[in-house]
Amino acid sequence: MKAILKSNFFIKIFAIAFILILFTGCKNSISSDLKNGDLLFVTAKENGLSGAINNVTQKQKNTSFDHIGILQKDKNGVFVLHAAPKNGSQKQNLDEFLKDQANDGQKVIVYRLKPEFQKTIPTVIEKANSMVGKPYNFNYILDENSYYCSDFIERSFRKDHIFKLEPMTFIDPKTGKTNSFWEEFYTKKNLKVPEGEPGCNPNGLAASEKLERIKEL
Repeated sequence: MKAILKSNFFIKIFAIAFILILFTGCKNSISSDLKNGDLLFVTAKENGLSGAINNVTQKQKNTSFDHIGILQKDKNGVFVLHAAPKNGSQKQNLDEFLKDQANDGQKVIVYRLKPEFQKTIPTVIEKANSMVGKPYNFNYILDENSYYCSDFIERSFRKDHIFKLEPMTFIDPKTGKTNSFWEEFYTKKNLKVPEGEPGCNPNGLAASEKLERIKEL
């Protein structure tokens, strides 16, 4: 009887150890083939602010994003530098970032600068870190004191002219009129819809010919 109990004990220990190894391996595999400077695009929802952003910015039929961050890998771990409504411009652990997106039912797609542009990454990471701590720009109108997600990324790459600002549009392509969400959004803020003002968005950045799509996390 003791031999059986002892045997069962070791089987349980082995099973637990195996699960821990498997879990750790899965976590490591997520970031093992990611590179410093990779861009993490978050898929858009169909409604609310996410849907409204995608409605007026989607450029490609199979591409719809509403958020973006940049990956930093260093001796301290793997992080995502990004600007979000919660906590503003921040440096967030990759696992926490992925968990947040999963909790919202959104996926993360990895894009990477093509080889000829990889030399810009150290400068980009340095610039992104210098902006950490700034508040989120809830007006989506460019200023120097707060940033929204794609604005944070464009600024990080600005010195090397990787991305460019373009005239913003809030026109619903189906109606040819200002999207009702944005009309109400800016009315509540007592602001004019910034149609034509310079800006950027995740879909526009994803469409850059300087990037290549790598995989879904």
